[in-house]
Amino acid sequence: MYPFIRLAKELVLHRKAGDLPTLGTHVSHHRCWPQDIDVFMEMNNGRILTILDLGRTVLAKRVGLLRALSENRWGLTMAGVSVRYRRRIRPFVKFRVVSRAVGWDARFFYLDQSIWIGEHCAAQALYRSAVTDKNGIVAPERVFAAMGYTEASPALPDWIQNWVDAEATRPWPPEHGADL
Repeated sequence: MYPFIRLAKELVLHRKAGDLPTLGTHVSHHRCWPQDIDVFMEMNNGRILTILDLGRTVLAKRVGLLRALSENRWGLTMAGVSVRYRRRIRPFVKFRVVSRAVGWDARFFYLDQSIWIGEHCAAQALYRSAVTDKNGIVAPERVFAAMGYTEASPALPDWIQNWVDAEATRPWPPEHGADL
């Protein structure tokens, strides 16, 4: 089940947080609760993605994206993710989530998120996101214009561009599955 109570807590907790620049960084603090763990007594990998969703939601609010989505009746969707899990998050451990947009291309936004326990990175995710309307994907420059931001995307770091290029070679739909 989606953690609506946690989402409400994050929105209330950050309601007076200042606006962020479009490429600003949002930091949120969390704890691993018993409902987050799996049979290996660590935070479930799916729950990690959900916690990252909370960070992206508050980031979207603080940079003005949620307002632009509402005013234009646009939707927001995740179009891909690559995750590295490097450190277990055990029950009751406190951690922080760092969320930021790193750039965009003609169709997608790229977001970098990480989870930190003290000075150690436990997980990092690179997301590809798209804003949509009834006609499909809304160009990022149109979205940014609605947010009052008119600058071009910074160059994507090589590791992100390499992921984008690799994804372009991935077959869609998958080669196996429909015939089974």
